[in-house]
Amino acid sequence: MRRDWLVQSQATGHVFACATSTWVMMNQQTRRLSKMPEEVRDEISPWFIDNQAIKEDSSEKIIKLESKAKYMNSNLKPKRSDLDMNQHVNNVKYLRWMLETILDEILESHQLCSIILEYRRECGSSDIVQSLCHPDEDGILKDGLKQNNDISLLNGFSLVSEILEGGGLLGSYEKAPLRYTHLLQTQGERGSKEIVRGRTTWKRKMSSTMPFST
Repeated sequence: MRRDWLVQSQATGHVFACATSTWVMMNQQTRRLSKMPEEVRDEISPWFIDNQAIKEDSSEKIIKLESKAKYMNSNLKPKRSDLDMNQHVNNVKYLRWMLETILDEILESHQLCSIILEYRRECGSSDIVQSLCHPDEDGILKDGLKQNNDISLLNGFSLVSEILEGGGLLGSYEKAPLRYTHLLQTQGERGSKEIVRGRTTWKRKMSSTMPFST
């Protein structure tokens, strides 16, 4: 079952954010996925809307990070305010734990534009959590700069140094998005168990001005 969200301006219709989620049924005794009973499907199907907020689905698998992850935050403990009615850590806390592993300089120069989460198990009040994060290398060159040999001059002004330094409006567009793979897992004497796998994508914040020669 799929649930979608669309946040937009009531006045202009401008879309601020969109999200999608996939829900499955689980047998509480066996802890395995179960098929939705037909009587349940018949009861809720009149409320289904065939209108997807996000058309494309990401088929790229999120790999499991190992202990070699570049960034790590350990000994995270849930607070009472982090628990939902089932006494499990809520989804917002998972995301906050993930974002705490992103470097401050990235948070200052980039903005979060995409989040993908894959839930693996619940996290309770007694669990101690470890947050792992590793930058994705594929398709990204040094400092997140896309390789582009076509840009040299614009209106008689050389943009090479401007782009390489990340300055100006065009420099912002030429920066490739940064991607990070995340993993939340329990830690303790009994070993680690996956809680959530995730991927975040960050785009460089755009400058409002760029110098041009006259």
